[in-house]
Amino acid sequence: MIRYLALLLILGLTACSDPRSHTQAVYMLVDTSGTYALEAGKAQVIVNYLLGTLQSGDSLAVARVESRSFSEKDIVAKATFDRRPSQANAQKRAFSDTTKGFVSSVKQSRYTDISGGLMQGAEFLNETGAGTKTIIIFSDMQEELDKVTVRDIPMNLKNIRVIAVNVVKLKTDNVDPRRYFGRLEAWQKRVQAAGAAEWRVINDLERLDAIFAKS
Repeated sequence: MIRYLALLLILGLTACSDPRSHTQAVYMLVDTSGTYALEAGKAQVIVNYLLGTLQSGDSLAVARVESRSFSEKDIVAKATFDRRPSQANAQKRAFSDTTKGFVSSVKQSRYTDISGGLMQGAEFLNETGAGTKTIIIFSDMQEELDKVTVRDIPMNLKNIRVIAVNVVKLKTDNVDPRRYFGRLEAWQKRVQAAGAAEWRVINDLERLDAIFAKS
């Protein structure tokens, strides 16, 4: 009798578990500031990889990083892919078309609010309830804010993986490489202090499978 009751309890807990805990959610930030906006076309390579990798029930969003990025208005495209394969494929085609239009006509922003984009991304990911949450930052990671934008505040990136992709070197980095490595180290410390599950840099777009590889 005791074994029977224990079995019923286990089955009950399994039935009540949130199915979303087995899904993935990805929020991709695309830097549109200054000369980095010229790199935007490469972002579609990453989007295509994600669309080919994410499954039904998974979520994906692409948002621009501009002068102020803590806003849902900066989300270019978002979707949670349907359980029906035919519908999910239709969603992915529409998603790809939208992002292609975006990267082909990017308007350069004057400043780069990466922090605001990270905070907006964390909100989106937490709302999905996904078990695995990832923010991809397509940027040179050089943040520049105007004089009135406040971003020196704590961020909450608990249980979120943060991956910087295509972190190109600036002219000043070529003069003094310490600027480049120092910039990456500063971001690593900041996202880890915010509770991020992982920090990773991927500059080889031929190795995008590393996005979902376990560290």
